[in-house]
Amino acid sequence: MEELLEILKELHPEVDFEKEEHLIDDEILDSFDIVTLISEIQEVFDVTIDAKRIIPENFNSAKALYALIQEIEEED
Repeated sequence: MEELLEILKELHPEVDFEKEEHLIDDEILDSFDIVTLISEIQEVFDVTIDAKRIIPENFNSAKALYALIQEIEEED
């Protein structure tokens, strides 16, 4: 989780990613952030986030995003 939080903080240091639960709904993350985030996650965690998983529910919070990463890791 710490590595994910570091990636998120690089994108938006002003956001408290440990508490924020509406990153997409409140437009904190935009499409460019999502592309950057996916790329960084794939590199750091060595997972592939396919298109069907790129939905707001998976990106609305750090917790949801980390759960997605864990789910992909378990499948591999």
